[in-house]
Amino acid sequence: MSTLIIVNPHAGNGRAGRLWSRIEPLLWEALGDLVIAVTQRPEEVAKRLHEGIDMGLKRVITVGGDGTNHVIINALANLAERQPDLPLPVLGSLPIGTGRDWARTVGIPFDPADAVRWLATAQPRPVDLGYLAHSKGAFHFLNIASAGIGGEVDARVNAIRRRRSWTFLVQTVGALLRYRPRFVRVILNGATWYEGTAFIVVVANGRSFGHGMYVAPEAQIDDGLFDVVVVEGMSPLEAIPALPSLYKGTHLLRSDVHHTRAADVRIESRAGRWIWTWMGNTAWPKTYISRCGPACCRFCVTRQRQKRREVQGRGYADRRAGHIGR
Repeated sequence: MSTLIIVNPHAGNGRAGRLWSRIEPLLWEALGDLVIAVTQRPEEVAKRLHEGIDMGLKRVITVGGDGTNHVIINALANLAERQPDLPLPVLGSLPIGTGRDWARTVGIPFDPADAVRWLATAQPRPVDLGYLAHSKGAFHFLNIASAGIGGEVDARVNAIRRRRSWTFLVQTVGALLRYRPRFVRVILNGATWYEGTAFIVVVANGRSFGHGMYVAPEAQIDDGLFDVVVVEGMSPLEAIPALPSLYKGTHLLRSDVHHTRAADVRIESRAGRWIWTWMGNTAWPKTYISRCGPACCRFCVTRQRQKRREVQGRGYADRRAGHIGR
């Protein structure tokens, strides 16, 4: 099988470009016949993908981060809408970006050599895609979209040229000290589910965001439902000590954190525009609508069905809100 390799050399503050000479021979050895496209701008990614499909390539591997995946996913989704009978290639990813949160969800190793070996044996499986519509446009997303403080954190992180493993945590603490929760209404499948102040509203297909924060630890990428998480407004003195629970996934045990599942989500902010973020992108609409739909793509994942990440602590099963079906 011939494979298109799309390289974003700027991913991970240029780490992808620096590692490419090490990764390329490993890919040739593990995957066989390759067509390599090194891109410099996001619009080039979609162009190279279309060229690869026209050549009949059956597999596409991105060497980059979550932002590169975002461009690929939207290009494929748009193509599937225009040509529903067109066979689309299997997708895979070598995670070289800053956050690498999609890799955490599907279990891709962070070490490039280990990731290449993992991709050589990983099996394709259909995955769900989120569809996000707001006043500025509409997009598909693969991992997580969120509204509230997550957008403030992303804006802070994106302003930093050289990022470290602790950058997301430091900027999260900084945002918590300044951010003021907004009043929001969360409507699931046409019915109001939450109304009140919130630090963040998360619409999750994957499990992790913000460089390893397991905000939706039981999310499944192929169940046709989002995991929806709302963190109520609280003071910084309450929020900052609670951060470790977000990395462990135990925040769902808290009484001021609400969680359920739904296929259709509408979020409204009555206090003016609210910052929203998804896969490194941001917008400031007042209303945000998201739908979870069957995937138009197949992604390379582990051979076994995705294991659920266990949430430690008692009472979680009793506290869960269940799910709201389609």
